[in-house]
Amino acid sequence: MRTFKVGLIRVLTTEDEQILYSHQNQLMEKFPDLDIETKCIPDQPEGIHSKELEAAAVPKILKTAELFDAPDMLIVSCADDPGVKELREKYPDIPVTGGGETTVALAMRYGEKIGILGITDYLPKAYVRIPEENRIAAKPLGVESTLDLLTDQGWENALKAGDWIKSKGAHVIALACTGFATIGLAGELEKRTGLPVIDPVMAEGLFAYYEHIKKADRG
Repeated sequence: MRTFKVGLIRVLTTEDEQILYSHQNQLMEKFPDLDIETKCIPDQPEGIHSKELEAAAVPKILKTAELFDAPDMLIVSCADDPGVKELREKYPDIPVTGGGETTVALAMRYGEKIGILGITDYLPKAYVRIPEENRIAAKPLGVESTLDLLTDQGWENALKAGDWIKSKGAHVIALACTGFATIGLAGELEKRTGLPVIDPVMAEGLFAYYEHIKKADRG
């Protein structure tokens, strides 16, 4: 029986149910005690891949959060963590997290040299917490938005970027876009490079499961 209700907010606007529910389905398979409901924000067909799109998304995220019925936790499934700070202020009684801060927290457990594989020309906020001298950042060739990851070329170039990160001496690869989770890149990249790869959606799920355990312990 699923006992911990999680409202999961997608920042990519889509009517394709396979894409829309991909993060939810992955998490409920790995964490069967989590009861996850997904909603996507409106009018962001390319998701977030610029600071301007992030700014535009925040009020939509706050409005979308209002549509969940008494969740135990809210997750913004995006490595930029858009709206997380604002949601914490709005809902101080429930935990709120995002894909970026959870990924970075786990990646820093695996070593000092952290590879960051993203889709933007800048680092999402949480990844800046990694000391500059310990970052090895890369962006797949030709990938400008999460939609590009859904192509065969986007997949291949993401793997090549992971190879480059390994060649620079990374101890771990932290994925900096939840779109990599949508295409299931982490497992293949781990096999290819031999490095631990932190999937932001799985990172979100680990933190949600921890909050579930804390709530259960409180009775």
